[in-house]
Amino acid sequence: MSGLELVLLLAIVLLAAVVVVALVLGARVIRRLGAVRPAAATDDPAFVAERDRQEQSLAALREAADEASSSIDVAKSAAAAARAEAAAAKAEASAARAEARRVLEASRAEADNVLERAHRQAESDAEEVRAAARRSGEREVAMLASTTREQAAEVERRAQRMDERERLHTEEVERLAERERRLTAANADLAVREAALAQREEALAEGEERHRRELERIAGLTADAARQELVETIEGQAKREAAILARDIESDARATAEHRARHIVVDAIQRVASEQTAESVVSVLHLPGDEMKGRIIGREGRNIRAFESVTGVNLIIDDTPEAVLLSCFDPVRREVGRLTLEKLVLDGRIHPHRIEEVYDTARQEVAGLCRRSAEDALVEVGITEIHDELVDLLGRLRYRTSYGQNVLKHLVETAHIAGVMAAELRLDVPTIKRAAFLHDIGKALTHEVEGSHAIIGADLARKYGESDDVVHAIEAHHNEVPPQTIEAVLTQASDACSGGRPGARRESLEAYVNRLERIEEIAGGKSGVEKVFAMQAGREIRVMVKPEDVDDIAAAVLARDVAKQIEEELTYPGQIRVTVVRESRVTEIAR
Repeated sequence: MSGLELVLLLAIVLLAAVVVVALVLGARVIRRLGAVRPAAATDDPAFVAERDRQEQSLAALREAADEASSSIDVAKSAAAAARAEAAAAKAEASAARAEARRVLEASRAEADNVLERAHRQAESDAEEVRAAARRSGEREVAMLASTTREQAAEVERRAQRMDERERLHTEEVERLAERERRLTAANADLAVREAALAQREEALAEGEERHRRELERIAGLTADAARQELVETIEGQAKREAAILARDIESDARATAEHRARHIVVDAIQRVASEQTAESVVSVLHLPGDEMKGRIIGREGRNIRAFESVTGVNLIIDDTPEAVLLSCFDPVRREVGRLTLEKLVLDGRIHPHRIEEVYDTARQEVAGLCRRSAEDALVEVGITEIHDELVDLLGRLRYRTSYGQNVLKHLVETAHIAGVMAAELRLDVPTIKRAAFLHDIGKALTHEVEGSHAIIGADLARKYGESDDVVHAIEAHHNEVPPQTIEAVLTQASDACSGGRPGARRESLEAYVNRLERIEEIAGGKSGVEKVFAMQAGREIRVMVKPEDVDDIAAAVLARDVAKQIEEELTYPGQIRVTVVRESRVTEIAR
């Protein structure tokens, strides 16, 4: 039951109660009138007035009863209307429930349809994904198969190279065995020759003895003539014995050459190490003012200690106005330290944490500069395929010098010279240029690895996959390993051309020309010398002698005398090789 129906029901009940009360009161009034009427006098005004009043009251009650009845009728009609509205509302509610059920059933049907379509779409998408995965798997299987085939081919090629190397090693062993057999035969032949030479010396001694007896027999000679002949004979014998003695002494000197050479090198280092070190391992940084030195040092020296600890570069602050010195044997590390200090000075904030930040930035910048320099050099030379580690090592040569010549530029120049010579000789130009360009790669690690830069460079090239010809050319370019290939010889020649070019290294052209002239004068002033040639920028001297005036022993004495005089009178980098050439030519015409 709704609230409206409840209100209407209460109104009907109240109206009914009012009507019943009115009826009861009217009945009582009528009974009172009937009881009073016989005893009362007729036409009594009071009676009449009371009767009229009661009749009016009864009429009012009847009107009230009529109004209540009408109100009850209205209430009944309103209740009926309310019941009708309630029935209509119930009908509407039932219709709404039916509509809701219908909509719900339609929604469920639509949801089932959508779900079914979603299932079908999902199945189709899953089928497409499975097809795509199948195709991707097939492509990956094909790629793996091709990679496996390439790896198998590479393994086969490596096996072939190993077999080829094993064959070459076998041939080398056979050559060594053959060489040993030839040496054995040569030793036997030498023993025979020594025996024949001993017999010849005995025959010469007997001949000299007969000659002296013949001189003694001849008494017709004057005393001066006999004395002169005797002096000439003794002088020749003394020269020969002196040459033999010098040769024996030279043999003994070769036996102890390494020990003496080390002492000579140590003595030379003690004499010139300070000047060379101060010139090559120190960088100067100019400051905006002397007050910056105090900020660089910091409170109780904490900034300078942090700088040296982080960079590994010694910072020297002295009385030099507006300048500090950075000292380090590693040129790359010294450049990183210089750039770090330059950035700190420009920034103005100098403290240990800031030093570490700026050092990381400077190290990355120097590494990038080295990398770009190496790549530019490779592009200039025309080398494209090279290991990344070798590229980084080549970039470090940007800050390495040799006798004042930049090593990276020296490599580029050497590669160009070697390429021109290889092209003229119709050889493999890329291989020879590669060998010439990499011949000084070991200088990037000479302060980290013990040994000569040629051997270190050969080990690096071998480690990072360079060919055997390139490795051999690198290790043989300073004759530490005897050159066996044309690539090694051309690498030596191009290195000498680049390093010996006037002005390439720290030496004036005038001093260079004067040294060459003096070398030729020293060799040309010896007796028996016909021509003198200074070769390889003064690193080798070829002395052509007259064969009728200079024999083999005298040629050895001449080479020693020239080398000794050059050592005493001249100052030069490296070493100078003196070669005496004695050539005999006999020409006869057949008519």
